[in-house]
Amino acid sequence: MVTVTALARIAALVGDPARAGMLAALMDGRVLTAAELARAASVTPQTASGHLAQLTQAGLLAVARQGRHRYHRLASPAVARMLEGVMAVAAGPPAPPRAPAIRLPRDAALREARTCYDHLAGRLAVAMAESLVARGAVELGEDGGAVTPAGEAVLAGLGIDLAAAASGRRMFCRPCLDWSERRPHIAGALGAALLATCLERGWLRRTEGSRAVAVTPGGRLALRRAFGDGVGCACGPD
Repeated sequence: MVTVTALARIAALVGDPARAGMLAALMDGRVLTAAELARAASVTPQTASGHLAQLTQAGLLAVARQGRHRYHRLASPAVARMLEGVMAVAAGPPAPPRAPAIRLPRDAALREARTCYDHLAGRLAVAMAESLVARGAVELGEDGGAVTPAGEAVLAGLGIDLAAAASGRRMFCRPCLDWSERRPHIAGALGAALLATCLERGWLRRTEGSRAVAVTPGGRLALRRAFGDGVGCACGPD
């Protein structure tokens, strides 16, 4: 049973700006060194070391050793889900209509398409989810989702091994509220498989130093064919 004290402890850990910066830097599923996380949080290596020890002890981070190097990652998909939920709340309610605000390119790129731990998020991911739901390939509820018999053929056509995706211990398919779009994208093992397929086929490419992912010229055409014109619009201009 979760106690109020335990809840407050986790909230306090995440609530520190430096630790929040480190956790956010790991939201794309990468493993990073202490030095890289120190730069992401704009703190000294000594300060970062203390923060990382606290996050690891609390079970929010895991450490992998390779030779003399130590790499940090989010401890589990549950931690990533918690962070994405906090981001959704932190983004606040939708702003009332007003004159368009100037957005930084980096911010715009994150809103278009980004990694959310091991699955895809952003405008593109939401469009993909809505396309699969509209075609009757995927059914999404409040807390979970399922692939329909018709959807099995659709996803197999994309090269996704549904049996392998469903063989793990994690939830197979679930909706994840997108903090920027305020609509759900697909998470769970299926969401991870969708992202992996798009990367392996060269439809998407990672952006160095960012959670943003870019749609390649070939990927724009392939995604439009696979998911329809709505996803094509989310891919950006031709």
